[in-house]
Amino acid sequence: MRKKPPGKLLSKTAHKVEREYRIMHALEKTDVAVPKTYCLCEDETIIGTPFYIMEFLDGRIIEDFTLPDVTPAERTQMWRAAVETLARFHAVDYRAVGLERFGKPAGFYSRQTQTWSTISVHQEAVRDVDTDEQVGRMPHFEELVGFFMNEKLQPKDRATLVHGDYKIDNLVFHKTEPRVIGILDWEMSTVGHPLSDVCNLLMQYYTGRHEGAAPKSAAGFLPGRTPGLPTLDQLLGWYSAVSGYDPTSELNWGMAFNVFKLSGVCQGIAARYARRQASSAKAQEYTKTWRPLADFAWQLAQEAKGDDGPRL
Repeated sequence: MRKKPPGKLLSKTAHKVEREYRIMHALEKTDVAVPKTYCLCEDETIIGTPFYIMEFLDGRIIEDFTLPDVTPAERTQMWRAAVETLARFHAVDYRAVGLERFGKPAGFYSRQTQTWSTISVHQEAVRDVDTDEQVGRMPHFEELVGFFMNEKLQPKDRATLVHGDYKIDNLVFHKTEPRVIGILDWEMSTVGHPLSDVCNLLMQYYTGRHEGAAPKSAAGFLPGRTPGLPTLDQLLGWYSAVSGYDPTSELNWGMAFNVFKLSGVCQGIAARYARRQASSAKAQEYTKTWRPLADFAWQLAQEAKGDDGPRL
């Protein structure tokens, strides 16, 4: 069962169980691996909040994206399965499955930039409850926003279904076979640019190269570091062969945006820590990463202005 938390929600976009149910139910008619859904209940008198019932998937959910407990051959196959599953999802005609009103087909990155720049401006003004210091502005903030809003530099508009948080730990792998049996966590799904999902899945191939802007596990994505981990070129080739879209020339732009967004997420954790609404050691760690991430986003934006693909 998936349900909304009780009480009034702070975010209008979080915990959209009705939206999750709608897209998962629509995708049951396709070759995309999703859990089967049984019913949606919007009557809050039953358990106090809307909920839906879905199939239980008996498989593996792996949090470390380097997949440390499998053989090199299995690691290659599992990453290929992840990227080809994404490609099949992006190949679905959203109109044909009844999702023509699921999102706006044009202007995805302009809307995303406006959303995240507004969020960041609110977060930077938060003051620490002990020191009264502001969280502070993201490095290169104005330059980054100007870059992302420049429609001449943006990737060509494309409209597919997008998951919104497609990554290894939102996939369920078969218990013994290197294949995906289900995609989870659909609350951020919409119609948008497929590049955003590609970059979300492959981000650690980029952040691993920038010290201070990545979790320790991202170092495993440096070339040759993890046996059996496919190269970025291999993954892009598998994706484009199935989806019909080759994102290579747009990847630096997309990664710059995703890293900018990740900086905003970490800045938000820093803002909550400043208010002591997040007190864990991990939250403190995030307070140190959002500035290096913004620096890295600007570096990638510079690369994206004049190249034809990733430089790894």
